[in-house]
Amino acid sequence: MAIKLIIFLLFVIIFIKSSNAANYNVITYGAKPDGRTDSTKPFLKAWASACRSAKASTIYVPKGRYLIKAAEFRGPCRNRVTLQIDGTIVAPTNYWALGNSGYWILFIKIDRLSVIGGTFDGKGAGFWACRKSGKNCPAGATSITFNWANNVLITGLTSINSQQTHLVINSCNNVNVRNVKVVAPDQSPNTDGIHVQASTGVTITGVTLKTGDDCISIGPGTRNLFMNNIKCGPGHGVSIGSLGKDFNEDGVQNITLLNAVFTGSDNGVRIKSWARPSNSFVRNVLFQNIIMNNVQNPIIVDQNYCPNNQGCPRQSSGVKISQVTYRNIKGTSKTPEAVTFDCSPTNPCRGIRLHDIKLTYMNRAATSSCKNIGGTTFGVVMPKSCL
Repeated sequence: MAIKLIIFLLFVIIFIKSSNAANYNVITYGAKPDGRTDSTKPFLKAWASACRSAKASTIYVPKGRYLIKAAEFRGPCRNRVTLQIDGTIVAPTNYWALGNSGYWILFIKIDRLSVIGGTFDGKGAGFWACRKSGKNCPAGATSITFNWANNVLITGLTSINSQQTHLVINSCNNVNVRNVKVVAPDQSPNTDGIHVQASTGVTITGVTLKTGDDCISIGPGTRNLFMNNIKCGPGHGVSIGSLGKDFNEDGVQNITLLNAVFTGSDNGVRIKSWARPSNSFVRNVLFQNIIMNNVQNPIIVDQNYCPNNQGCPRQSSGVKISQVTYRNIKGTSKTPEAVTFDCSPTNPCRGIRLHDIKLTYMNRAATSSCKNIGGTTFGVVMPKSCL
């Protein structure tokens, strides 16, 4: 009798669990895991079913390769949606197939979304070659974009060879990026790893970023960004900016980077702004527990960014940089000058703190340079502080 009761209770529990979630397999909707058949419509149909479900739902992508053209996964949805990917999502080899929308995979206006696992192959090589040749090319596409999305989890995902930026988080709140890997050749143009802008409460942890542009770029309007356990290189480092391209521009504040390793990257931690008037700002930033391995510019502030000397010659940056702390940063510089503060003459950097810095160049002390900056040093600082 007792055994029958236990079996009955187990059945009830399984029934309740299954009744509280809805599952949608993309194969059921006609997706083909052969990497050649266009599976865009089946994916969108599975999304539509999950999005209108009153129950929390899971879209399942089994192992295999799925050819997807530009796709927009739009909310709002009625309940939580989980996209569980065990396969690889492949972009068309013909880079014109994504058009000029700027997106490949776009998630927009969604609350409570999880994207778990999977590989996204942007097939960017043809597009990069087109750009390099100077031919007429499309605008290029970001591989994965989240616009106006809240309470998002992105975990276990791999993005390779995006046409442009791999992962964009724009105008979002409460986004958790965990255990993500990004890979593109070091000479691939504009292939930033993760770009965050106009977003609050983004956390990025346990990511490995090897790419041709910034490993992580932080744009206007970013607040309360926490980054921990970051591996970067090759790439252009972790960059705040470029900021101040527009006069009226949201500032960046409360940025934390902990426990990062930069290997062979062009920059380590960088703050960059255009040399032109702006009311933007950077404040309350902490870079702590960082290792530099043969990094070209381990610590750099560049407020004279003016590509091709267009739109900003003989001007100075209006971006106000203050309360930036560099603590326990050690390792090797690829160039003699390991620390560069090139701040704005009209809006000098303020409240800069250097605490226990040890950066060397070819087994000897590196150098530092300072322009228009005020701050303090604590502990051992090498190269010798120029503050």
